[in-house]
Amino acid sequence: MEFDPDARIDHGAPLSPYRQLAGILAARIGRGDWQPNRAIPSESQLVQEYGLARATVRRAIAVLVDQDVLFVVPQRGTFVKPATEG
Repeated sequence: MEFDPDARIDHGAPLSPYRQLAGILAARIGRGDWQPNRAIPSESQLVQEYGLARATVRRAIAVLVDQDVLFVVPQRGTFVKPATEG
């Protein structure tokens, strides 16, 4: 499913907000908003920007970590994973 990097969360949509956010963040990474090995905005910033609960933001980040799009460094933040060669 393709997401618009500038989309807002649609609470009436059949897709859950955390899945929507994961798609939007992935689209923003694809557009180049955040470069590999650079941090994305903090959970608090994403909570403010998208009007979601912190648990929802964490779940969206976990989806992207599971998909090898992001990685988390404790006490430092969440970073864009470099594309693998091959």
